[in-house]
Amino acid sequence: MNYSDIKYERRGAAAWITLNRPAELNALSLAIVREMPIALDAAQHDRDVKAIVITGAGRAFCAGADLKFVNELPPERRIAETCDFIAKAASMIDKVEDFPKPVIAAVNGVATAGGMELLLGCDIVFAVRSARIGDGHSNYGLVPGAGASVRLPRKVGFNRAMYLFISGELLSAEEMASAGLVNRVVEDDALYDAVDDFVGKIATKSPLGLARMKNMALESFDKSTPNGIAYELMMSELHAHSFDRNEGIAAFSEKRKPQFQGR
Repeated sequence: MNYSDIKYERRGAAAWITLNRPAELNALSLAIVREMPIALDAAQHDRDVKAIVITGAGRAFCAGADLKFVNELPPERRIAETCDFIAKAASMIDKVEDFPKPVIAAVNGVATAGGMELLLGCDIVFAVRSARIGDGHSNYGLVPGAGASVRLPRKVGFNRAMYLFISGELLSAEEMASAGLVNRVVEDDALYDAVDDFVGKIATKSPLGLARMKNMALESFDKSTPNGIAYELMMSELHAHSFDRNEGIAAFSEKRKPQFQGR
């Protein structure tokens, strides 16, 4: 696959997807929202890929949606085309969130509006100390359209989310770590090495176990506590029949490293 606005490359046990529009601060384009799902499909079907890393080229992670193309359209088409683009971006981020392998955001710079929404779809967030993260829609009279109004309150709490929505401010990586949105803050020159180390740890785990834990966590949002626990018990019983679960128990008993097969 020849990509135009992203780069897809293997780095160790991870597939790295880099938003590759540095001059535009990696703002989401029509090409990105088309190409990202294709890259995710390639990574899903590659058994050697244990995790996905999403990052940006240059000095930004992603500065939101690039809607300049709308101004080139006839006025009567602009609203429809804008809504269609936002729907495609939302679908792309849904695919990131639902991806069965761990997804890591390597935030190398500013992440705002649609860029923050992409970050919210990821499982783990590493950010450089100089990164600035926020919603930003209110600065231009806009509202989120790719999931922030749902995901941000769940991840940082209602009051913090409302502050970000209303103020339009970009906060530091340290502030976002305190809020629970960023998992690790690293020095600007240490991002890739820190992510590589974490991917190395992921590669030692059971792919099936990680996929099922992610599924259970996502399902919990739509279930009451009793129903969520019932679903967990059902998945635990299903997992009891897997090779990886039994290999893990055998390895523990035999004091050796498990050899997981993802089944």
